[in-house]
Amino acid sequence: QVQLQEAGGGSVQAGESLRLSCAATGDIWSRQCMGWFRQVAGNKREGVAAIDMISGGTIYAASVKGRFTISHDNAKNSLYLQMDALKSEDSAMYYCVAVASAACGLGTLELDFAHRGPGTQVTVSS
Repeated sequence: QVQLQEAGGGSVQAGESLRLSCAATGDIWSRQCMGWFRQVAGNKREGVAAIDMISGGTIYAASVKGRFTISHDNAKNSLYLQMDALKSEDSAMYYCVAVASAACGLGTLELDFAHRGPGTQVTVSS
């Protein structure tokens, strides 16, 4: 059983940084692809970053590439998202996602059988 719990959201000024973390349960094969998507209420969700927990391969949305870094610590069953140079348009609810899939892209995070945490709010003021 995969369970996910995010932490680290908050309110910051534009240009500042935040680090999100996600504590996960479940074996590595049930969450081989993990990542983050974000959603503003009433808007479509946007895949932000994904990482293959076995190979370490990563992929980023164009809107965050160069500013956000996804990483993981398998010993701690944890996923992270370092967000630097934050912009007001980064404000959203951020969700940790885990998928039992060897294929790992931003679209993988939106599969019907993906597990999702309750989310953590990020607010960036300009």
